[in-house]
Amino acid sequence: MSSLYHPTVARLTYRALLGRRRALILFTLPGLLLIISLAVRLLTGADDDTADAILGGFAMATMVPLIGVIAGTGAIGPEIDDGSVIYLLAKPVKRPTIIVTKLIVAIGVTVAFSAIPTLLAGFVLNGNANQLAVGYAVAAAVASVAYSAVFLLLGTVTRHAVIAGLVYALVWETFFGSLVAGARKLSVQQWALALAQKVADGDVITSDVGLATGVILLLAVTVGATWYAGRKLRTLTLAGEE
Repeated sequence: MSSLYHPTVARLTYRALLGRRRALILFTLPGLLLIISLAVRLLTGADDDTADAILGGFAMATMVPLIGVIAGTGAIGPEIDDGSVIYLLAKPVKRPTIIVTKLIVAIGVTVAFSAIPTLLAGFVLNGNANQLAVGYAVAAAVASVAYSAVFLLLGTVTRHAVIAGLVYALVWETFFGSLVAGARKLSVQQWALALAQKVADGDVITSDVGLATGVILLLAVTVGATWYAGRKLRTLTLAGEE
C-alpha cells in the first residue's frame, strides 16, 4: 500500500481541495441538506416517506455526485490545466502512485462531505427508523468511491472536466438516474442504492439493480476508471501537452 500512497502528494491535494473557494462549495451542499432536514422535521415530524424523498431525491441524486465532481476533478484537473502537474511528474514518483494517492484523497473528501451529512440528516429526519439513515449513508459512501474515480479520470482526459462532470452529475445521475427507468440501471446512484436496500429494513429504499450486480458494477467502474486515469497520466509529456 505504501508504494501506492505518497504523503506529500496527498498533502498537496488536500490543500488544493480544501482551499477557500472549493471549501465554500463543499460546505454549502451538506449544510443545505441539514437545514432542509431540520426544517422538515420541525414542520412535519418524523416520517419514513419524507426521509426517503429527501435522502434519495436530494442527498443521493444531487449532493453526492456534485461533491464527487468537485473532489474528483479538483484532485488533478487544475494542476493539468495550469501546467503545475509538470513539476509533480518530474519528481521520482510513479504515476500510478500519483493517481491512487489523489483518488484516496478525493474519496476521503467526498465521503466526509456526503456520507457523514447524509447520516446526520437521516437521524434528524426520522431518527434512523428502519435503518434509513445508515442505509443511505452506506450508499453515499460507496457511491463516493465510484464518483471519485470517474471524475478523477475526467480530470486527466479533458480540460473541461468540471463541465463534463456537472453534465454527467446533473443530467445523467440526477435526471436520468432518478426518473428514466432504463437508464437507472446504468447509474452509480442505483448501484449504490442496491447496498442501501440491503442495509435498510423493509422496502422503503429500492434499487433497479440487484445487490451482486450493483457491487460488481461499482468495483468495475472504480478499478477501470483508476487504471485508465493512470494510463492517461503516463502519456502526459514534460512539455505539458498530449
